[in-house]
Amino acid sequence: MYRIFEYNPQLKEFSGDIELRMHLYQHTKWRLLQGKRSLKEFANAHNYFGFHHVEGGWVYREWAPSAHQLYLTGEFNQWHWLDHPLTRLENGVWELKLDGDNALWEGCKVKTIVDANMTRTEHIPLYAKRVVQDKNTLAFCCEVVDNQKQFPWTDKHFKGEDSLYIYEAHVGMAQEEGKVSTYREFADITLPLIKEAGYNTVQLMAIMEHPYYGSFGYQVSNFYAASSWFGKPEDLKYLVNKAHALGIRVLLDVVHSHAVKNTAEGINMFDGTVWQFFYDGEKGEHPAWGTKCFNYGKDEVIHFLLSNLKFWLEEYHFDGFRFDGVTSMLYHDHGLGTAFDDNRKYFSTNTHVEAIAYLQLANELIREVNPNAITIAEDMSGMPGMCLPIQEGGIGFDYRLAMGLPDMWIRTLKEQSDEAWDIGKMWGDMCLRRPGENTVAYVESHDQALVGDKTIMFRLADAAMYTDMDRACHNPVIDRAVALHKMIRLFTLAGGGEGYLNFMGNEFGHPEWIDFPREGNGWSFHYCRRQWSLKHNGFLKYGWLGDFDKDMVELAKAHHIFNQKMPDLLLLKNPEQTIVFYRNGLIFAFNFSPSHSLTNVLVPVFDEKEYEVALCSDDPKYGGNGLVQHIRYPSKKFDGQNYIELYLPARTAIVFKECAQVRAKKRLTKPISTR
Repeated sequence: MYRIFEYNPQLKEFSGDIELRMHLYQHTKWRLLQGKRSLKEFANAHNYFGFHHVEGGWVYREWAPSAHQLYLTGEFNQWHWLDHPLTRLENGVWELKLDGDNALWEGCKVKTIVDANMTRTEHIPLYAKRVVQDKNTLAFCCEVVDNQKQFPWTDKHFKGEDSLYIYEAHVGMAQEEGKVSTYREFADITLPLIKEAGYNTVQLMAIMEHPYYGSFGYQVSNFYAASSWFGKPEDLKYLVNKAHALGIRVLLDVVHSHAVKNTAEGINMFDGTVWQFFYDGEKGEHPAWGTKCFNYGKDEVIHFLLSNLKFWLEEYHFDGFRFDGVTSMLYHDHGLGTAFDDNRKYFSTNTHVEAIAYLQLANELIREVNPNAITIAEDMSGMPGMCLPIQEGGIGFDYRLAMGLPDMWIRTLKEQSDEAWDIGKMWGDMCLRRPGENTVAYVESHDQALVGDKTIMFRLADAAMYTDMDRACHNPVIDRAVALHKMIRLFTLAGGGEGYLNFMGNEFGHPEWIDFPREGNGWSFHYCRRQWSLKHNGFLKYGWLGDFDKDMVELAKAHHIFNQKMPDLLLLKNPEQTIVFYRNGLIFAFNFSPSHSLTNVLVPVFDEKEYEVALCSDDPKYGGNGLVQHIRYPSKKFDGQNYIELYLPARTAIVFKECAQVRAKKRLTKPISTR
């Protein structure tokens, strides 16, 4: 019996489904390895296919089982299409050998000509490591990367911090200037800002090559190519190496849930067929994204995708992955319009068991390549076992994104007046996570920052952000926005998961939205950049928000709050919109009431101790009113229970820490107050 049933006894009626999944995973692994010792040994497609500078010349290989003939053309043969045919080997593999070290060269532009279906078409090589766009014709082609060229890595002994504080970022829009920014600018300018803000992990979006800049990188065309929008492969390596030197791990936002339909730029119909990589017919079409869906039951597709993960880990030293679109992979209907309100919906004919087997294999491979790697699943369905080890009946991810929390905050701000906030229900949403599984909590990611939506700060302040963010200006709309922005982020970090994520600039309330250059906005970069000066110029309230976020993260890291899986609720006064909870040495107190400050609030504590303020959102250095005294708060015993007596101003969050040496936690002798 797998341990998943210990965490989720209600799943025992689906034990047959779990057994079927595990059998499929084990059988698929056995079928793939065929005598090889490990998945790490199996996932080497990139070391065989593509371009390789070998002794005495070059070799180029492709897998194109349904093609009639392949040719290589490019600058090396003056673009003569048919001068260099490939030779067909076994199992749909094609090969071309070129004599001489100078037969190809670094940066040599090439394309593959495929003869199939009685027609010849141009394609990008499947394992292209660099793809560039011609500025005049706008057509894409491959540039050869010399595998003998070595990057001077200096990160051999890098190991990231145990806790996970993620800074989600997009390289191209990371600078203040309106343009497509570069890997090196991000490394030299943005990474120090992230380090200063206290985040220890960067999650990079849009790294895998994508022909449409405005797709945010989620419509991938070339899976082995680092996006040329931002520079060359060695520039990305420079970025990762510098991040490691700063103690920051780097995660790749990997897209294995779908691929672009493009045939000239992408992998679709490379050998003249759709079914080379994708399902044929309706099953291979993603109805919401207009993209192609991988056939995860096909060995060659698994080989391509697993090798892709190993490639990014080894070639670029990424420290793990955030898997995009996992919900879309898990279900044949891609989870579109499904309310996952019953466990039967996880174990039905709609469940894509081949995709689950692939994700299990992917997680196993990643640990084989780098035992310290981190994997995060973007799954809104709440699939049981997503973040349990495979041997326990799980899918093997380390974390899932707490995707319900941003939705909760948006609903709350859109639909309820401040006086109507149900703090008990909000606390329930914070605690709604699978037992034994880690989640990454967040208030907002890039999804909430895109044009057509609003960031939390923009929802709170709206038009007043344009006129009243000067520190000398006093406006009740902005006062509310600044106060709640701090409280919402602290409440989510402290109560919502075992990791935390922030999108680039949101920590200081970056105004407005993200709108990529497009015809509808006159191809403008005005909304596709980050205005760091708003935080750093010293005159605007964005600096207060940024300073609070930095101190919030620093405090949480110093006390290792994620070492305690779930917080202990100490006090919930729902009519007063007040909540207090304990997590790994810190007491977090929140009064969300817009107008009612509370005096003489008795909060039960575990020990007879003195407490002091470790962080207060109402401090003047964060734009507050300074109503909270930074004094010692001794515990008092009433009827056998220790309490501290607090003053909690309206719209204020306070974090307390013990003054004296921490003693072992004792049980409460009285139940919490839930009046």
